[in-house]
Amino acid sequence: MPMSNDFKSRLQPIVEEIAAHYGTPFHIYDEIGIRQTGRDLKAAFAGIEGFQEYYAVKSLPNKSILQLMQDMGFGFDCSSIPELILSREVGATGEQIMFTSNNTTEEEFNFAALDGGCILNLDDILLLDKVPKLPELVCFRYNPGPRRTGNVIIGNPVEAKYGVTHDQVVDAYRMAREKGATRFGLHTMVASNELDYSYMVETSRMLLEIAEKVEKELDIRFEFLNIGGGFGIPYRPEQEPLDLQAMAQEITALFDQYKSIHGYAPKMVMESGRYMTGPHGALVTQAINHKDTYRKYVGVDACMSALMRPALYDAYHHIDVVGGESRSTEVIDLVGSLCENNDKFAVQRELPQIEEGDLLIIHDTGAHGHAMGFQYNGRLRPKELLLRSDGSVELIRRAETNDDYFATMDFTADKISPQSKG
Repeated sequence: MPMSNDFKSRLQPIVEEIAAHYGTPFHIYDEIGIRQTGRDLKAAFAGIEGFQEYYAVKSLPNKSILQLMQDMGFGFDCSSIPELILSREVGATGEQIMFTSNNTTEEEFNFAALDGGCILNLDDILLLDKVPKLPELVCFRYNPGPRRTGNVIIGNPVEAKYGVTHDQVVDAYRMAREKGATRFGLHTMVASNELDYSYMVETSRMLLEIAEKVEKELDIRFEFLNIGGGFGIPYRPEQEPLDLQAMAQEITALFDQYKSIHGYAPKMVMESGRYMTGPHGALVTQAINHKDTYRKYVGVDACMSALMRPALYDAYHHIDVVGGESRSTEVIDLVGSLCENNDKFAVQRELPQIEEGDLLIIHDTGAHGHAMGFQYNGRLRPKELLLRSDGSVELIRRAETNDDYFATMDFTADKISPQSKG
């Protein structure tokens, strides 16, 4: 079910008061739901010694949200300098940070090494010659290629730009050891928003088999296996949620089996983002316009600069019309104000009849919502709020302003006159 009933039951009665105070549009996140998901995740994998979640910062890069993750003892999965800064600002250090980047610059490698460094998760075997100072702990991202079929969202592993190939993986660790690495991890990411838990079980099996292969050939032990993210959430009402308990039970059995054969098992870590925060966020927007032409359109004061998943992926997000439960329905397109025809939150969706001034709650925007925003057409990203456990509501990011939009055009003049060599 999209957006937990618990979150909905606490948000709907107060959403009009929140909107009156803060104005629309805004994303609002649920502290209770996020913390409960974290507890569920830790409990499910408690049978694997050293289990660790590294929250995928790209999902919801807000310091207040990262502080919740830090409070729960989670680490952070980062792929850029700003994400590293955010993680360090909430107190993460050293091996609490997994730096999984691709096409990484020397500047990024140098920054990753600052302030106690981080776990360096390398995307390519050739990066061993580009890392300014190789740390003692090295991890590689593994791409199985034709040995696995990617799911619908992430695509075919053969076509993915990420990771070392199956044929490169042993050489990658051999070269890392020759360059001074003494500790090792292994990572993969082959699914996104996957609701079939068996896919993640097979991913775990695959990594354990690769770990066994590398250990046999190089006589090294892996400290951890990172099964990646990709745990799915049900965006549509008819979808069943991921069976966390069954998945954890089967993955735990695989690690237990590995330990019984080898006398030890690596720690298992993961980098869930969407699963941790996706269902615990909503975009609240107000209806401001009606248009009846070839279709019926309802315009709202948010646009895809606040949520681009429907336009980018043709993704479904469930929508509630506040106060509209008893109204008759009609089929509409729910649209924003960008000069783009795909600026739509819903296409030919049957919804309660919407009146101008109505508030709409767009579900499941707690991951890859605000984070994927942009400033095209001069449309700016909205504010973010946090519904605290005590029932209070807190502003955790202000809305962008016109001054923000023009800030990068305010600079010291700099001009050169290149000399032609022709």
